[in-house]
Amino acid sequence: MQSSAYGASLAGGAFDPESFIKQPQTILRCVSWLFSIVVFATITAEGYINIPSSTDVKCMFNDNDGACSFPMGIGILAFLGCVVFLILDAYFPQISNAKERKYIVIGDLIFTGVWALLWFICFCFLSNQWARTTVSIRGDAARAVIAFSFFSILSWGLLFYFALKRYREGVTDINQEYSDPANDSSSVYPPYAVSGPTGYQQSPFSSSQQQPGEYQPPSY
Repeated sequence: MQSSAYGASLAGGAFDPESFIKQPQTILRCVSWLFSIVVFATITAEGYINIPSSTDVKCMFNDNDGACSFPMGIGILAFLGCVVFLILDAYFPQISNAKERKYIVIGDLIFTGVWALLWFICFCFLSNQWARTTVSIRGDAARAVIAFSFFSILSWGLLFYFALKRYREGVTDINQEYSDPANDSSSVYPPYAVSGPTGYQQSPFSSSQQQPGEYQPPSY
């Protein structure tokens, strides 16, 4: 029933690197991968500064360590997630099992949706902390982190859209694959003819056919 669900019937073709690179999902994953590198690399390199009035190293976002560790953690996990799903996208055409394809599509849908939401929370949180920062510091790194957090919302939102589209196509394939044989009008077997008020089928013997007489014992 689900032999062609999620494109399983098209599996087995040779991997085409050119068409794979040109896929919108591949491009968006690479862009999201790059944005995540910018976020966590910038925080790692310039996110912590020395405050003149203190000997401790503080986060540049309002001296709040959570404002640096939160986007850095999201960026590292987003980086790893992009790598994993890029590999799965490359391997996806070779998978012929519809159930495995379904698990990959659902996993992609959940992961991209959650990370689009996390990047939105991260952007709002960093913007709020940066607006409340009173220490006079160079804000190029902080503004870069905030900007690429916003760009990540867009890229991951588009990835969620394509994942949702692929999931709906798979569900449509399942629904179209199954049909009730009782309602199939293209069946090669015609319906049985009925006759009489009670709906019994007509006897295969004609009324003019002679019925056998009584049994006569042989004479010796």
